[in-house]
Amino acid sequence: MAIEQIVPKEAAARMKDAKNPATYLDVRTVEEYEAGHPDGAYNVPVLTRESGQMMPNANFLADTQKLFPPDKRLVVGCMAGGRSQRACEILESAQFSSLANVRGGFGGARDPSGQVVTPGWSQEGLPVETGNPEGRAYRR
Repeated sequence: MAIEQIVPKEAAARMKDAKNPATYLDVRTVEEYEAGHPDGAYNVPVLTRESGQMMPNANFLADTQKLFPPDKRLVVGCMAGGRSQRACEILESAQFSSLANVRGGFGGARDPSGQVVTPGWSQEGLPVETGNPEGRAYRR
């Protein structure tokens, strides 16, 4: 089944749904997350930086499963939408059933010339937090 593709404004609306609110899962690195993320987002990186290289986080699935049941409504975002798409694919293969990839992510998707083609959460003026509020940043 294809993973649903949404934009940041739709993700924000789903997070405010009174009947079944979604949770924003930010799959960027801890450093990216702490520099700025959607208000209320949780962080589990799908890739981590090791010796200057980005490597798959071998604990991504297990750590996400510790935080959320497989039927939890998740909107999954990264910087532009690529890492979050991969994270959705991993979660879908583990029977997570309510996933949406946030196209444009936090910083916006750009074309080869650097022009924003899909605005991100920050460009849309949606609520942003910094740091590690309530311990929602990833810790190993």
